[in-house]
Amino acid sequence: MLKRGLYVLFCLPFIGFFKNDCAAQTKKLRTIIVDAGHGGTDAGAIGQYENSLRSMEKNVTLAVSKKLVEELKKQLPDVKVVPTRTTDVFDNPRVKANIANDAKGDLFICIHADSGPLKTGRRQVGTKTVTKYKISYTGKGKRKKKHSTPYEVQEPIYEYFKMPLAINGTSVYIFAAAKTSDKLKAIMKGQEDIEFETGTADSSYNNFNFNSPEGRQLAQVYAKLYQEKSDRMATLVNDEIDATGRRALGVNQRQKGIWVLSATKMPAILIETGYINNPEDERYLNSEKGQEELAEAITKAVIRYKTQLENTKVVSKTP
Repeated sequence: MLKRGLYVLFCLPFIGFFKNDCAAQTKKLRTIIVDAGHGGTDAGAIGQYENSLRSMEKNVTLAVSKKLVEELKKQLPDVKVVPTRTTDVFDNPRVKANIANDAKGDLFICIHADSGPLKTGRRQVGTKTVTKYKISYTGKGKRKKKHSTPYEVQEPIYEYFKMPLAINGTSVYIFAAAKTSDKLKAIMKGQEDIEFETGTADSSYNNFNFNSPEGRQLAQVYAKLYQEKSDRMATLVNDEIDATGRRALGVNQRQKGIWVLSATKMPAILIETGYINNPEDERYLNSEKGQEELAEAITKAVIRYKTQLENTKVVSKTP
């Protein structure tokens, strides 16, 4: 009991210090992970509305991610940029999270394209002649007879098609508060690799037991910092998208479906670059101009995030 009491007395002040002062410590942005969503056997969303380009999300995300990696390397040569995939291959989201965590990433950027359920429309494309029969009866009782008289009518011929989505624009997601437990699991799984933002060289902090009650409190604080930084980065991306004149749909939290955001031990965002089943967005996402504009906007946001994080002047090479 005495040992536990001393342990709590030691940990709680440390948690308070971590909670109040950690955000003020300088943290270098050394490594950025860029994840192209889907890939290989997982095509993701597909353009399915009438006269669509039949785009596959996996191809769009890879194209945008490649341009983003190139732009980040050009604008931030001192930062290591690690793509999770550079070809048309599929990796389980857990594998991608492990790639990010093993690389000791400081920021995770996941590129996706959005979609939604498509309504079915119909239109008349012609008519056809249909023979129908008018039924009548004569006589009564046992002598009652049924008569079938044929006649022709014209009926419309319809064709059915998928209607495009009306919504368009770019949205940014961070992991939801309900997913914090998954973030904590990721932190605890690799506790020996965690580098606390305390500026201390004391390795004992990096070997802290996250499975203890005190450790879980500390992990919750750390996860909160991840979420705050994720929100900051997501807001900057949204602002830069808006500055291009493109519709920016804001920062959102999704309750499910974004496992990589809650399994990476770093601030993490997911960018839904556009709606692949909206004609305007699909053309934009498949164009060199659109892909480059997205890559440049995200890079500008990263530079601003890096400046805020490190509190040092970062000069962009763009005119």
